[in-house]
Amino acid sequence: MSLVETEVAKKLIDIKAIKVQPDAPFTWASGWKSPIYCDNRKILSYPDTRAFVRDRFVEMIKNKYLQADVIAGVATGAIAMGALVAEVLGLPFIYIRSAPKGHGLENLIEGVLHEGQKVVVVEDLISTGGSSLNAAEAVVKAGGNVLGMVAIFTYGFPHAIENFAKAGIELTTLSNYHALIETAVSLNEVSASQVETLMKWRENPAEWGK
Repeated sequence: MSLVETEVAKKLIDIKAIKVQPDAPFTWASGWKSPIYCDNRKILSYPDTRAFVRDRFVEMIKNKYLQADVIAGVATGAIAMGALVAEVLGLPFIYIRSAPKGHGLENLIEGVLHEGQKVVVVEDLISTGGSSLNAAEAVVKAGGNVLGMVAIFTYGFPHAIENFAKAGIELTTLSNYHALIETAVSLNEVSASQVETLMKWRENPAEWGK
C-alpha cells in the first residue's frame, strides 16, 4: 500500500465521502446491496482535499502520460475534477456523456477532439467498470487514442479488472478498497466485525445481502 493510496483514503474518510453501514446497506443503481458507499463528489466541497486529489492526478499523468493531448472527464462525477486537472496541465478538456444528448447535435462527447489525439480519461470511481469503459470506447469511436484511465478510487472487483484487461485500457487509481479498509481500521472508523462483513461483501457483491 503506497503513501498516496493511504493519504487519499484518509482524506475520503475525513470528509465522509466514504460511508460504512453494514447494518443498513445501500442499494446501488445496479441493484446490488452494499455495506459501503463512496461519494467522491463531496471532494469538490473541500478546497484542500480537492487540490490534493487534483495534484496527485497531475503528478500521475505527468509520470505516465506526458504525451497526452487531451484530458477527458466522465459525466457526471469526473467532469469538474477532469477540468481542474486539464487546467493545471494546460491541456484541452472534453467530457463524455453517459448517453447522447437528446436534442441539438445529440453529442456524446462535448468539446473538441481531433482525429488521433492522445487522451487520458479521468474517472471518480470504478465499480464494475462498465460505464467507464463505455466512455473510453466513445473516445475511440470519435477518433481519439486512449492512453489510459485514471480514477480516484476502485473497489477492485475481479470482474472490473478483467473487463479493463479485455478492453486493453490501462487503469491507475489514487486509492483502492484494501487501502481504504486498512486506513479505516487504523483510524478506528470500523470495527473488527464490520471489516469481516466488508471483506465478505467484496468476495461476491452481486449476491451479498440477498
